[in-house]
Amino acid sequence: MLKILADENMPYVDQLFGTLGHVQTMAGREIVAADLVDIDILLVRSITKVNPQLLAQANKLKFVGSATIGTDHLDIDYLESNNIKWTNAPGCNATAVAEYVISALLTLQGRYKLTLHDKTVAIVGAGNIGQRLAKKLTALKIKHFFCDPPLARTGATGDFRDIEQVAQADIISLHVPIIRTGVDKTENLIDRDFLAKLKPDTIIINSCRGDVINNQDLLQCLTQGQQLKVVMDVWQHEPEINLDLMALVDIATPHIAGYSLEGKARGTYMLYQLWCQFNNQAVIKQLNDLLPPSAIKKIWCDVDTVNTPLVKLVRAVYDIRDDDDLCRAFATTGHGFDNLRKKYGVRREFSAVKLASSAEPLPLYLTQLGFTGE
Repeated sequence: MLKILADENMPYVDQLFGTLGHVQTMAGREIVAADLVDIDILLVRSITKVNPQLLAQANKLKFVGSATIGTDHLDIDYLESNNIKWTNAPGCNATAVAEYVISALLTLQGRYKLTLHDKTVAIVGAGNIGQRLAKKLTALKIKHFFCDPPLARTGATGDFRDIEQVAQADIISLHVPIIRTGVDKTENLIDRDFLAKLKPDTIIINSCRGDVINNQDLLQCLTQGQQLKVVMDVWQHEPEINLDLMALVDIATPHIAGYSLEGKARGTYMLYQLWCQFNNQAVIKQLNDLLPPSAIKKIWCDVDTVNTPLVKLVRAVYDIRDDDDLCRAFATTGHGFDNLRKKYGVRREFSAVKLASSAEPLPLYLTQLGFTGE
C-alpha cells in the first residue's frame, strides 16, 4: 500500500488519495526529512520547501504534488535528476484570487468614496489569475492593461505595457511568480525607486508573492507620509510579518487570497488527476461530488443596482473585511499567522451562490463576474 504525506490544509486528500493508500497529514511548515522515510507521495503547499535537505531521507518517493500555482518552493532540477515525478496546480485558485481583488476594490471604493469606473488597473502578470481578473474588470467596465514582459515577447494578444506605464496606473494588482535573477526578475519589483514614481492615492494590491514588494521600502514610504492605499495578502518573511507595516496598510490578510473552498479543493483534485494520469489509472472521483452545497443557497437581487448594490452581493459571499479584522487581531506572531491559515473558515466562490432576479436572464455583468442564475 502506498504511503502518502500531505499538508493538513489541503481539503479532500483522504477522499481522493485514500483509495490509493494510507494518508498521513501534518502542518506543512513542520515537515522534515525524517518524515519522508518510506513515503511514496508527498503533497504540499507553498510553505513547504521541497529541496535536497528535505528529501535527504526520501528513500521511496515517487511523486511530489504542490496544490499551488507557483513552483519556486520546489527544487525541480533535483526532483527530475532523481526521477521523482512532480506537478503543480496552475490556475487552481485563479478565480478565488480574482474575487479577492474585486472584494478589496469594492471595500476601498466604499471606504474612500472612490469611483472605480474612472480608474485604470495595471495587472502585473497575465497568467491564469491575471486573465481571470481582467474578465471581472471588463464585466465592471473598469479599464485595465497587462504588464508581462515574458508573455508579451511571445507575441500574445492583448494590451501589454511596460513597468514604467504601470507606475502611472491608478491601481496596481500584482500576479507574478517570484523570479530572483535575470531580465524578468520580480523580487523587489516594487521598491523605493518604483514607489517614488506613483501618483498620490495609487492603490497597490499584492496577492502573489511577498518578495515582489520590498516591505521595508514600502514601510518607509508610508511612514514618511506617501499617500498610497495598500492591500497586502502576502508578506516578506512569513509567518513573522512586519507588524509596523501591517498597521499602516489599508487591508491586511494572512496569505489567504486563494483560499476559497473551490480553489483549495481544485488544487488537490488536479494533483489526484495527474497522479492517475502518470500511472495510467482511471479517474474515479469527481470534484463536484465532493463540494458541499453553499451555506447561502440563494440571494434575491433587484437588477436596479441602487436597490441591490454590487458590494452587497459580493460581501454576502466574501467580505474581505472579516479577514482583515482577523489578521490584525491574531497575526501578531508567526504561530498566529499560520493558525489563521490552518483554521481558515469555509469561503465559497461567487459561482456557488444562485442569484434570483426579476430580470430574465440574469444581467450579463453578473454572470461575467461569476455569479449564476437560479
